[in-house]
Amino acid sequence: MDEIQQNIDRLLHNQRNLLDIMPEMVLLVHGGSSVEYMNPSAINFFGDLRSLESPKGKNNNSKTAAMLFEIIKQSMEKNQTGTQQEINLNDTYLECVLAPFEGYKGDLLHWLFLRDITNAKSQGDNLSYINNSIESIIINEIKEIKDRDRVRQVLTKEKNYLKDHFNTHYEEGTMVGSSKPLRDLRHMVEQVASSDATILITGESGTGKELVANLIRESSDRSDKPFLKINCNTINDSLLESDLFGYEKGAFTGADTRRQGKFEVVDGGTIFLDEIGDISPRMQAALLRVLQDGEIIRVGGNVPIKVDVRIIAATNADLAAAVHEGTFRLDLFYRLNIINISIPPLRERKEDIVDLVSHFVRRYRKAFKKDITFLPKSIMTRLQEHDWPGNVRELENVIQRAVLMAKSNVITNNELFFDRQHEANVPPPAVSILDRLQGMSLRDMMSEVEKEILTNFLHKYNGNVALTAKKLGVGKTAFYDKLKRYNISPKELK
Repeated sequence: MDEIQQNIDRLLHNQRNLLDIMPEMVLLVHGGSSVEYMNPSAINFFGDLRSLESPKGKNNNSKTAAMLFEIIKQSMEKNQTGTQQEINLNDTYLECVLAPFEGYKGDLLHWLFLRDITNAKSQGDNLSYINNSIESIIINEIKEIKDRDRVRQVLTKEKNYLKDHFNTHYEEGTMVGSSKPLRDLRHMVEQVASSDATILITGESGTGKELVANLIRESSDRSDKPFLKINCNTINDSLLESDLFGYEKGAFTGADTRRQGKFEVVDGGTIFLDEIGDISPRMQAALLRVLQDGEIIRVGGNVPIKVDVRIIAATNADLAAAVHEGTFRLDLFYRLNIINISIPPLRERKEDIVDLVSHFVRRYRKAFKKDITFLPKSIMTRLQEHDWPGNVRELENVIQRAVLMAKSNVITNNELFFDRQHEANVPPPAVSILDRLQGMSLRDMMSEVEKEILTNFLHKYNGNVALTAKKLGVGKTAFYDKLKRYNISPKELK
């Protein structure tokens, strides 16, 4: 009998040693009211739940024990004993197996085996999130590829305008197109280029007035002589006068030596005066002297100097209206307008759009290293239906953006963006400055108001500095000083 007891004690000892070294948590629960045994892993995790009155661990409390008893109760009710299940205990995920057995006194006991799977579950959730994200990316990529393929299939059934027009090459710097208005323009240039007559080029902004000036000069007898381009809108009056006509020593502060003006430097050649409608009355008088007598007078001097320069002028303003308003001299207008070359806007020669688009695609696919080979009829139709208030310059910008944004060898509607302001063909609405005046000093408030007035009036008069200055009753030199102070560009407001 002693030997049997010894064997039983030995087996119980071995069993306890085995339970003590197990990394899993093991609890022996009596009924649903008390914990009879906990191995070290369970005590380390829960605290000692065998004595709820004197807890040792931070999680050792009757609430934790009650939750475990509830788990046992639900497992028994659901007949989940012996089945592995997952539970959430105070935001900790545990894997649980419940094994019931009958004690030697007939009591109902349960072995409760628990394993902490919080980290594993977190890693699993992260892996699942990554897998879902990758799957989402792949699905989106597949959808995009299918969309592109569908677009290609639709477009390949359309006429390819690039294929039909890429064989027609236009040299850079030439007028692109074959419409009747453009053919008439070329014919007129050929007629007048060989003469020395002053030419006035008129047309809306972006129609290519400088391009026509280049063609006139290249077709003239002065093609091998100097050619100078001056934008009258970007230089204030005093600087423009001294730049064109030169100055004598001491003519103004900083004039330490005599200097030749552009008219003397370009003697025998051609000068292109862009935005001629913006020059001041004083400059108008000086320019009239050149056109009438073929001579200039340096700033600060009084001796006429003979020059032989052909003048080509350009403007997008209505000079006849400026003469009527008194901002432009009538005699100068007659002298400039001996030969008038009017460039038709793009909306009046839309048959040139195909050649222009092909020309710009060729230019920018080379610049951006893009293999654009297909331009469908639907895109060309949309381009031809646009009114192009910004003319050729606007069209070039649209094609430049389209080539840059293209994701394949085809230009689609996704890459076609029109200038919203141009598309609406209305000036931008005036913006109230009341909100910006809050907290400013009186001086800063006055500056903001003045800047707003200058900007709005310049926009109203299409960037015409002379006309705006007159309407506001400000001298042109003082007006330019204000523009410089507020960093306002008249050209941007045209």
